[in-house]
Amino acid sequence: MNGRLVLAATPMGEVRDASERLKEALATADVVAAEDTRRTKHLAAALGVVITGKVVSFYDQVETTRLPALVADVAEGKTVLLVTDAGMPSVSDPGYRLVAACVEKDLPVTCLPGPSAVTTALALSGLPVERFCFDGFPPRKQGQRRTWLESLRTEQRACVFFEAPHRLAACLDDAVEVLGGDRRAAVCRELTKTYEEVRRGTLAELAQWAIEGARGEITVVLEAARLVAAEPEDLVGEVERLVEGGARLKDACAMVATAGVSKREVYEAVLAARQG
Repeated sequence: MNGRLVLAATPMGEVRDASERLKEALATADVVAAEDTRRTKHLAAALGVVITGKVVSFYDQVETTRLPALVADVAEGKTVLLVTDAGMPSVSDPGYRLVAACVEKDLPVTCLPGPSAVTTALALSGLPVERFCFDGFPPRKQGQRRTWLESLRTEQRACVFFEAPHRLAACLDDAVEVLGGDRRAAVCRELTKTYEEVRRGTLAELAQWAIEGARGEITVVLEAARLVAAEPEDLVGEVERLVEGGARLKDACAMVATAGVSKREVYEAVLAARQG
């Protein structure tokens, strides 16, 4: 039999969200690679599943060293099941490198869909999310975080991202300063868990709420920027701020280009301003 790598989404909190396919995979996989082996064993017990295969840890610090053996297992015909603590592997969780390694060897890779904080938060946000981007975790340092927020100033898609609870207030404060207090957002906390909470409002309102501190897993959905036409010259200052923060000039021009103003026009305006 041909081996394969199976990526499987696990419940974010509510155990009953586990699919029948996940239960079967846990019970039959030859190898279960788990971000936290203890949590995975607890999940299996809660589901009434006995894991018969070998269980190995697969978290950020050991991901690279585990790759050769897991790829070899798949090549030898074994089924390797990859699960993380909650949600989908590879989405701000371990998994990408293992998938890439298997793809490079032309080994089969499949996925068992299931819970995701990204799509759950988008659905609960109450914001227009027909088009969206996912940005993982914001930079921890304030300067880099503000540069990242600058890139969202003219983003025409809703943006969803994760944030650590102890950094949420600072992130929202920076968002108010960079994006404006009237931009709408939703902060989703402890999705599917007992104390699930969704706070909706403007960035100014959410920043004020976050001062008291938030606990648990945090997912934020940010409203898309409103279409605003501008003259290329009006965007030069914003481009230069992004460049000072470490962005390449062409990338910065693409970030701030708006409806009616192309990135080429912005680029030429910056060059003209520098020469002038």
